[in-house]
Amino acid sequence: MTDAELLAIFLRTGLQGKSAIVLAAELIAAKGSLTALSRCSATELQKLVKGIGPAKAAELAAAFELGKRLARGGNERPVLDSAEAIYEAYGAELQAVDREVIKVVLLDTKLRLIITENIALGSLNECVAHPREIFRPAIVHSAYGVILVHNHPSGDPAPSQADRRLTRQLMEAANLMQIQLLDHIIIGHREGGRIPYFSFRDAGSL
Repeated sequence: MTDAELLAIFLRTGLQGKSAIVLAAELIAAKGSLTALSRCSATELQKLVKGIGPAKAAELAAAFELGKRLARGGNERPVLDSAEAIYEAYGAELQAVDREVIKVVLLDTKLRLIITENIALGSLNECVAHPREIFRPAIVHSAYGVILVHNHPSGDPAPSQADRRLTRQLMEAANLMQIQLLDHIIIGHREGGRIPYFSFRDAGSL
């Protein structure tokens, strides 16, 4: 089935003279891709094309959110003990975002997920956060360890100088606060056979 045909299942009906499949195709065209469409809120979906009312918009937004949650895995407290596990849990969500986003993943002593906190939303190529903002959730939730995760919308997960500088600052702050900085992972896209993420720990920089 095409993306439009799948989307039409959730729309169920179209408009007079316009089928659900045509309406779905117009929605996708309005944002350029199904991935871009999945980033829209219910309010934004209503504004894209005629025929998407509050009910349809809410159902589509819920379907997109369900897909993102399934991509992160069904286990509510997964063990996140490797960069690959972090990528499997958060890769699809962050690859669908067109701005840099910083997340803090908090883990217990068995490296099971406690909670994930969104720390900052940035621009197309930059997202700024202070170490105190990053470690505050760890203190609040009495976390054993912290993994910082952010995306590069360009698709290239290679760390910038700003990424390396932030990692050094976090290492110093973590030592002072006696919190384990377990990794800093950058999510990109899989292109040309490259690994779609960069791990400072795996690279020996942490």
